[in-house]
Amino acid sequence: MLRSSQPLTGPNRKRCREDELLLGTILDEEERGFIVDTRSAQVAKQARMTGGGTEPKSSYPRWRRLHRPLERGRPLQESFTKLVEACNDTSISMDRWLSRLESSRWLSHVKAALSTACLAAQCMDREEASVLVHGAEGTDTTLLVTAVAQVILDPSCRTLLGFQGLLEREWIEAGHPFHLRCARSAYSHARLKQEAPLFLLFLDCVWQLSRQFPFSLEFNERLLLTLFDNAYASAYGTFLCNNEKERQVKESTLSLWGWLNQPAERKKYLNPLYSANALVIWPSVEPQSIQLWQGLFFRWIRSSQYLDEAWAEIQQLVESS
Repeated sequence: MLRSSQPLTGPNRKRCREDELLLGTILDEEERGFIVDTRSAQVAKQARMTGGGTEPKSSYPRWRRLHRPLERGRPLQESFTKLVEACNDTSISMDRWLSRLESSRWLSHVKAALSTACLAAQCMDREEASVLVHGAEGTDTTLLVTAVAQVILDPSCRTLLGFQGLLEREWIEAGHPFHLRCARSAYSHARLKQEAPLFLLFLDCVWQLSRQFPFSLEFNERLLLTLFDNAYASAYGTFLCNNEKERQVKESTLSLWGWLNQPAERKKYLNPLYSANALVIWPSVEPQSIQLWQGLFFRWIRSSQYLDEAWAEIQQLVESS
């Protein structure tokens, strides 16, 4: 699996021989590859007018391009805001709640992200083909798809340490602009054009996987909630800034991973039901299978005390057996 930004073909359909050669050498003789573009065909075509574009079939004859559009900007942020507002309104009726949940379209975004990640994973696992994923800059929906696909495919990414490595590699080092995307929250009245909860959408997808495969992930929901909190407000330097060039703050801040991996802390984030699963985990993306992440979206209006106590009791039973 590879990831990149869009090719800069522009309106004159410029070619890059080095890029064509690079993608050509990745494939064995007679092998075919797939390009998963997270933009619609129309948006990708329009991008040529500003210098971007797609890979021309004539220049990349052994690669098949698949368009799977995913939202990444203001529509996604507005969806997040609408959902949070609906979740916090405890006075609405059942019909009104269901209507506002649907109109937020958040679960549709979760379904679309999971579906696209499954497509990329299926191309690799079932077609045994190479896959290149890109959108525009390659630092938003691109990372969402490649990261979720690796959790689906790779058992090592489902361990606590492996998941941390995945985040470091696919989100932090790859240049997801955390400062711009997480500058505010759904509660803020300020609306910045570049704000969008892509990382939250990724965490939600992983939560969906953990719910459908409760024994296959070594970490628990508390870890996902902690990552969400630290992406928006953190005492650590791990998610600060927009890219590695800016992230010199690492030299003067503590690492979130260093704190999480302390023996006393690490124990809090382990799934007591975990059993290593070497198989690929294919999630159901049927509408009935995608559920609202109540542990996150209801956390401020509903206590998790009893659920936490239940998990603690399960942990004690596992340790004593």
